[in-house]
Amino acid sequence: MSQHKHTLAIVDDHPIVIEGIKNLLSDHTDIEITGSFTNGRDFLDYFTHTPVQIVLLDITLPDIGGIDLCKEIKTLAADTVVIAFSNHNERSMIMKMLQNGASGYLLKNASSAELINCIHEAIEGRITFSASIQEIISRPQIAEIREIPMLTRRENEILKLIASGKTTVDIATDLFLSKLTIETHRRNLLQKFGVRNVAQLISTATQLGVL
Repeated sequence: MSQHKHTLAIVDDHPIVIEGIKNLLSDHTDIEITGSFTNGRDFLDYFTHTPVQIVLLDITLPDIGGIDLCKEIKTLAADTVVIAFSNHNERSMIMKMLQNGASGYLLKNASSAELINCIHEAIEGRITFSASIQEIISRPQIAEIREIPMLTRRENEILKLIASGKTTVDIATDLFLSKLTIETHRRNLLQKFGVRNVAQLISTATQLGVL
């Protein structure tokens, strides 16, 4: 039985980076690189008629910013996984990418093992970061310090499972609850922490010492 392949496109304005990624992924038979592009517009022209599952996206492109391009990709195909791959380590840029729908963020100095691991985690529906990015977003920010919300025992339990990378289906199975119940708890957690997505939830809960 042939192995299912996950299709991936690379968008980066440095051909040498594209070649390096192709070489790194060549031994991974579950990932098929179906296209590589040095600017955003060429990628969008391709993407509108050839869907891909994963986009490895540089933030600095010659024609359209990666942050805006990420949002456009998610508008066109919400299920497409976008992973930022950049030299930029500014916290504000990381958070903007996540707010626009990115599933992960890696610095270009990440190891090959980190790149492969992040791609696989993103495929599984997790929010994923290279180690250096994880360290950056976990630093407490004075401007973001706020009152710790009151959580129920169940909300605390689900928050920890979300932070461990478990999906809604995984959590429902582990806790013998319905998927709908877990989704309700997830929405309540986002509301209590005043955040819009899981990446912000984990980051804020970590800063507040809840995780």
